[in-house]
Amino acid sequence: MLEKHYAGMQVIERLSMPDKEIIFRATIQLDNGPVKTFQCYRIQHSNVLGPYKGGIRFHPEVDLDEVKALALWMTFKTALADIPYGGAKGGVMLDPKTLTATELERLVRQYTQRLVNDIGPNLDILAPDMGTSAREMAWVFDEYRKHHADAYGVVTGKPLALGGSLGRTEATGRGVVCVMLEAAQELGLQNYTVGVQGFGNVGSHAALDLHQRGIKVVAVNDITGSLHNPQGLDIPALIRHRNQTGGLGGFPGGKDLPEFISYPFDVLLPCAMENMITGDNAAAIQAKLIVEGANGPTTPEADKILMARRVMVVPDILANAGGVIVSYFEWVQNREGRSWDAEDINQRLFAYLRQAYARTRETATKLHVSLRQGAYCLALERIVRTMIDRGVQ
Repeated sequence: MLEKHYAGMQVIERLSMPDKEIIFRATIQLDNGPVKTFQCYRIQHSNVLGPYKGGIRFHPEVDLDEVKALALWMTFKTALADIPYGGAKGGVMLDPKTLTATELERLVRQYTQRLVNDIGPNLDILAPDMGTSAREMAWVFDEYRKHHADAYGVVTGKPLALGGSLGRTEATGRGVVCVMLEAAQELGLQNYTVGVQGFGNVGSHAALDLHQRGIKVVAVNDITGSLHNPQGLDIPALIRHRNQTGGLGGFPGGKDLPEFISYPFDVLLPCAMENMITGDNAAAIQAKLIVEGANGPTTPEADKILMARRVMVVPDILANAGGVIVSYFEWVQNREGRSWDAEDINQRLFAYLRQAYARTRETATKLHVSLRQGAYCLALERIVRTMIDRGVQ
């Protein structure tokens, strides 16, 4: 596909390698005395379009290959969204639930110390990802500030009191819904039902947005189990239950669901982990539309099966770009020294996403390819054009 449309393959080869791989170990003292060492990564993939940009992931399965892939995805995501950022990603191999808050703070501060000369508001901008939140971003900001005066723009997803932006926490989930509405309208879907796979930050905020719009979320799944209610789940009540109990089990407003993926909802929002839709389960999906809230939830084999079945798939680099778009808004607000109101942020977010969707659809139609291929072609066109104009080959 790429060779067909981009003659300068040396540019594509250049993008296949990150600009810089930073790999190190961080050792902290635990509260009860012993020390523990963690493998840490920061991959700076490309800064052709602007400063490196990407979150910090804390997860026990983090490894170099995963972080490199996520950094590459960020490069394409920011290009597709048409915001002046490149792509990066950070990660630490750990389960954050196994550390106390003070232990996590020590780790985050040491992680920041090791990167203090490799990140910055115009160099590499950090953000939350799986296993991290505004709390960890506050620690990054505070530690970086000890070394550099210009600290506000080094990290996005901060608490509001430290220059964070309204709407950042729910931005990815809200953006997934915005793109879903565009695709559903294109397909002519009416009175449709939705299933949400993954009920963390992205999935729960997407489900809540749908509930507030009067769209029925009839099935929800996470690591603790699956629930369904054909009449629609009470999402605010389910979120309260999840927060109180730590899982979905025992929620009185829904019944246990043995097989989530084959449930007859019209739209599926995979918002959990990578590789959740595979060649083994893709044929069982009854949904007419899949909107990827997670990064890489669909394997290539599953993608082929879904294309053959004419199931529309809105790819991750388009569907879940809401988070990085509002991160960009936060960065701009920090540079301007003022705050935008929530309505302004949401209007700007929806405008960016609708424009990205329309241009992706136009590219896919023009090239007679899927939305995923169209999204990558559009992103590559922007990156390659800039590289050639700059002479970066």
